[in-house]
Amino acid sequence: MEKKIAKDLLSIGAVFLRPEQPFTWASGIKSPIYCDNRLTLTAVEVRRHVEAGLAEIVRTKYPEAQVLMGTSTAGIAHAAITATLLDLPMGYVRSGAKDHGRGNRIEGKLEKGQKVVVIEDLISTAGSCIEVVEALREAGAEVLGVASIFTYGMQKGLDRLREAGVENHSLSNLDALVEVAAAEGYIRPEDKQRLITFRNNPADEGWMK
Repeated sequence: MEKKIAKDLLSIGAVFLRPEQPFTWASGIKSPIYCDNRLTLTAVEVRRHVEAGLAEIVRTKYPEAQVLMGTSTAGIAHAAITATLLDLPMGYVRSGAKDHGRGNRIEGKLEKGQKVVVIEDLISTAGSCIEVVEALREAGAEVLGVASIFTYGMQKGLDRLREAGVENHSLSNLDALVEVAAAEGYIRPEDKQRLITFRNNPADEGWMK
């Protein structure tokens, strides 16, 4: 599954690998990879694989799930489609409370004590994902964990998830992506270690040399 989804993401350009021309993240970090999983929504076959995979994660890892909650905004559509496949209710969590109307942050009906799985498209340092989990917990939900499309597997993200007591299962990850990318000719075999070095310490630009 990990390599199949990695191949899908590469085939539609949802993941770009540019070790020689790094992207600059909002944080200023120079990165050899850029991920835009929103593109999976317009690629019908890939979308089918992704949603079936997310549904399988929920079905097998979180069988007690009662509600799916998408992260705003990229996780909303995936949560809706996955919930349809599983015949579960869904909602989503805003990045901040509305400044009008009822001032909701959580959209959709959520009862205290309900068992929730968060649907996320991408996990890097896990900060935004954990904020969503905390908002749901504050509302009285029991968050079983997270189902995501892709994770970089960065140590900072892994540490944050562990400290917050959040379990995550991703369809694919950087290690699988690097293997597929090298095999399919997206990167040179010698670039594999550079990408892993970046993942292990994004703040150190030594991978660029």
